[in-house]
Parts: sequence; C-alpha cells; structure tokens
Amino acid sequence: MHSNATQPLLQKAKVWRSITKKAYDFLSFDQLKRIYDILFEHEPLPIAWIPDEASQDSNLAKAMKKLHIQAYASFYQWSVEHKEQFWQMAIEQLDIQLDHPFDQILQTDTGLENPGLENPTWLPGARLNIVRSCFKAKPDKTALMVSDENNNTKSYTYQQLDSLTRQVASGLTALGLQPKDRVVMYLPLGLEAVAAYLGIIRAGMAAVLVADSFSAQELSKRIAISQAKALITVDEYQYNGKTLSVYEKVKAAQAPQTIVVSPAGGTDLREEDLKWEEFLGEEKVDYYISDPGHMISLLFSSGTTQDPKAIPWTQLTPIKCATDAFFHQDVHPGDVLTWTTGMGWMMGPWTIFAALINNATLALFTGSAASKAFGRFVEKAGVTILGTIPSLVKVWRSAQMMENLSWKVRLFSSTGEPSQAEDYLYLMWLARFKAPVIEYCGGTEIGGGYLTGSVMQPASPATFTTPALGMQLVFRDEATGQVSAHEAGEVFIVPPSIGLSQQLLNRDHHEEYYAGTPTLGSLPRTGSGGIPLEGIPLRRHGDSYLKVSQVQDTIFYKSRGRTDDAMNLGGIKVSAVEIEKILNEHPAVTETAAVAVAPAGGGPEQLVVFYVPTQENLSKEVLKKQLQQKLSEELNPLFRIKDVIAKESLPRTASNKLMRRALRE
Repeated sequence: MHSNATQPLLQKAKVWRSITKKAYDFLSFDQLKRIYDILFEHEPLPIAWIPDEASQDSNLAKAMKKLHIQAYASFYQWSVEHKEQFWQMAIEQLDIQLDHPFDQILQTDTGLENPGLENPTWLPGARLNIVRSCFKAKPDKTALMVSDENNNTKSYTYQQLDSLTRQVASGLTALGLQPKDRVVMYLPLGLEAVAAYLGIIRAGMAAVLVADSFSAQELSKRIAISQAKALITVDEYQYNGKTLSVYEKVKAAQAPQTIVVSPAGGTDLREEDLKWEEFLGEEKVDYYISDPGHMISLLFSSGTTQDPKAIPWTQLTPIKCATDAFFHQDVHPGDVLTWTTGMGWMMGPWTIFAALINNATLALFTGSAASKAFGRFVEKAGVTILGTIPSLVKVWRSAQMMENLSWKVRLFSSTGEPSQAEDYLYLMWLARFKAPVIEYCGGTEIGGGYLTGSVMQPASPATFTTPALGMQLVFRDEATGQVSAHEAGEVFIVPPSIGLSQQLLNRDHHEEYYAGTPTLGSLPRTGSGGIPLEGIPLRRHGDSYLKVSQVQDTIFYKSRGRTDDAMNLGGIKVSAVEIEKILNEHPAVTETAAVAVAPAGGGPEQLVVFYVPTQENLSKEVLKKQLQQKLSEELNPLFRIKDVIAKESLPRTASNKLMRRALRE
C-alpha cells in the first residue's frame, strides 16, 4: 500500500481517537468496538492508536532530534547501518558504569571458532560489574514496590535494595562460594528474588534461573546441567488463593545447600540448609569486576530435543534489555514498570534491568495476575508501563475483573505468545485508548526482542511494526527465499548485535543457530563502521510472520507461530519432545504427538495431543484427564491440554521424523 493510499486510513485513525475521547465515559467496550469495526470495515488494517503530543517527549523522539532525523524508519535504518555508533549511543544514554573504558565497540577478528560476525567481541578492553549500573538513581528514590494477593504492599528505596544486594553477596562468599560459581534461583519474583539475583552477579557468580512452577524432576535436571553449588528458594507462598509448597520440591530434587526465604513455623530444614535471615552477610563484599563477556546468569529455553538449552547471559545482555526498554517501551525515570512474569523466564531478569538501569521503579506482584488483587495493585502502585501475555488478557476480559479501576497505564507491552486483536483492543480500552500495546517478540538467546513496536508509529492490536533498533531481520520463504506483501516467511537475524548469545552450555551453538542457514548477499554500504557487508551468516530463530500491510513507512507484521517443534503455552516456551516424552509413558498410548494450534481468530496457542492408542480401552475424557495429571506433575501445571485426538498412526517422513506440521494443519 503506497503512502498516498494510506491518508484516508490515518484520517480514520484520528476520527477514532476523537470518538474515544468524547464517548468513552458513556459507551461500553462492545459499543465502541462496533464503531471501530464499522469505521475500519473496508481497510486492510485497523489503527487503534496513533502517536500523540506525548510521543514527542519519548526517548525515541529525543534521540531522533539529536541526530536531526525526522522519520522513525530513517532512524531505524541508521541504527542498522551504523551499528557501532548506535550501541555507543545506547551505552552513553544508559550511563553504563565502566571501571575501565572499552578500546572500541566491536571487534570481529577474535581468533575464536566461527569468527567474524557470528563470534564478535563487544567492548574489548572494558571492565565492569553490570549491577553498578542498576544503582545510579538517587538513594532515596523508590526502586521497588512489592505486593501479594492480600494487597500487603511495601516499598523499598534504591539504597535499601542496594544494601540487601550487598548482604546477599557477602552471604554467598561466607558460604565459601567463589566467582564463576553457579547458584540456582527457584522462587517467585519479589524483593528477595531481585536482591538475590543482583547479589549473585555482584559477587561475580552466575544466577541459574528455574521457574518455581517446574516439578522437582525438572529442577533436578537443571541443577545437574548447571552444576550449581547452592540454591535460593522460598518455603511457600500464596498463588491464586492456594498455598504453593516450593521447598518440598527442592528437597525432593535433592538440591545442594539451600537458602530458604520465610520458612513457615514448624518447617524442618535439612541440616545443611539456612534461613534467609541467617544467610545474609554484613555488606563486606564489593563488586567483582570482570570483562563484558563474563557470565552473569544461566537461563533455560526448550529446543526440539529432550534437554532444555542452557543459555548464558553475560554482562552485555542487560545492556540489550535496558536499550530495548529505553527505546521501545519508552521507560523513563518517573515510570513505574511491571510485567506479569516469573523469575524463571527471561522477562523476569529483563524487567529488573529494564527498570533499574533506566532509574525507574519496579513493581512486582507475587500472586496470580489473573485476580482483582493484581488490578488493584496496578492502580495503587501507579503503574505506568504494564507488560503482560495474551492468555492473561483473555482471562481479564472474560471475567471483567479489571474494569472500574483507575489505572495510570500509558503503555502496554506484550510478549510470550501470539495476541488476539479483539482482546488487545479491550486491553487498550481499559486505559481509555490512551496507551498503545507494544508487541515484543524475542528470546532468551537474544536477551530481549528482535521484532516489536514503538511510540513513534501507529499501533494496530496484535501486530508488530519494527525490528528492534540495532537489529536487522530477513524474512524468507522456504521455496523462493523472498517474501512479498501479504506473504508469510521465516525470520532470520543478521548478526552482530549486543545481546545475541554466542555459546550454549549443553549444545553446539553454531549447529543450533547457524548451520545450514543462508548468507546475506549484501547490505547498504554507507556508514557500516567497518562491518563486512557480504556473506554475512543469517541466524535462525524459528518464528514465522505474515506481512499484513504498510502504512506510509511502517510495515505491519502478524505472528504465524513457530516453524520448528517448539511451542508457546501460556507464554512459556517448551519443546514438543519434552511433552511427548512424559505422555508416552502412559500405558494407554503407543506414542503421542504434541502440537500447538492457534485458534481461528488468532491468539495464544492451544495444546492438542494426537495419540495412537494401545489395547487398553479408555474413554477420551478419562485419557485427557490422566494425561493432564502426568503433564502437571512431571513437567509444569501451567501446560493445559485443550484436546486429545486418536489416530491409527502418526504421519512421518521417509526418515521417520514425526510430521507435526501436517498434524497442526
């Protein structure tokens, strides 16, 4: 669609904004939705939000003005053609604290295996501890607000959080742990989790993040992969009105020495374990200073084999987190940021760095976000930036639990799974259509997003509008290698970028992301800062997108899900093989195939299990219930089976590989 053809569409978007301002107080969501549908009925894409006057005060607008760039598309192009200058700008803007400056931004002649853009060295010569960059704000500024399902809300200043972080670092050192040792974190995202995470990194160690929803068996597997020497957990906590016993799973997993937060009265700790208060030290340990490539964290992401990929985060990764938050989520020091996530997923540490490096306030709710209590917390804490997942928004809408609250949200962001447009129009309605939804797709091995949105572009619910700044993407059709308008294709990342992983603990990194991928023939030749422009290897990620439309310089994309055997269930990435391994143990099935199916109207994927039955005669309802129980107990209770379907045999290729795509279709 050419720009001259988009003028009526943008005019309609302005009409929509005027309607919502005048009619919001006396028309219901359904009534406004009908007006929205009629207004955009003959348009290829409805526009629910357009940049307003406040957008001119955004971080993006100020950066563009500094470079004398008028259009966002031109700024994005500058960021990929001048990657080194872009990342230097980001580092300076974020005021990343360096104990020794870098010699240059990027070095590609590293002497490593698979050298060049696949394995570059960022910031050679620099020395730092990235946690120092989390404590630049004034000591008495509120760093953290935490609450639970009983609305017990407490606030902590940057000085208080810094002090607790130092105590954690001292406590770990007193246990005899050394820099580069690994400590598992198996607890909800709250005060202790933030302090423990930053304290581990402050002491030069690596935090191993495991979601506390995972079973003891899965915890044990991740402890073994990481070779962790200690673990931090909670005894129990309230979630969705129920008491979750976390420490019991730690004991069942035969975990190493464990620090337990708030053990309940009468709880018997193992002889070698410590209560949190006994563990905390006297703030004697200072920052451990190391190079930018020093590992600070280990996260897990399911691939298509049985064991989860162990993905290291380095001191560079938080720079990617905070840069995305600064430019795409537009985080300012005056913002209060929350995300409906947990400590075991990348958005947990991402949110910590996004808020604290940008000198903002981090708001955390330790109970179920599918509750009125969470909505009241958002109201009470004055949350201005709210990140969430589509499954949760669907619950909010169906239960109408977030209505009649005075939210101050000025920007929503969404990640983890494909969105449903109508649900996300409803989400915008909750904030009087004043807040856009910034879709944000990335990965643990990216340290943030690669496809997202911005406050300088129009927003249409459930669509993306830009690659992340500093990151170039290529969309390829399997047959032709090209993707035209209104066609879907697999996305590939053009390295290098700060944040991209360069190693895996338990997998061959090159085989996982680069082996067999095409190369990029050429890039624009102006101002590339010495980066070679031909033969660049493309990095696979496994997602597919549809180019929906173009409005002036903005291209809109919609998610088409995964191209491999991984899936997103409730915002959690898991491989089909992990699920099938557990379900295949049931005596009533010969084999299973787990596939994620997107609903007809779009939105979060749903788990469907195809199975070949044995002679044991079970009804569909009984089998589904029993398979669900196995999945909940042995992998994760958050994974819900939508349907089970019997087949005489499962489709396979000539090489006997299961054809999940055929089942999905």
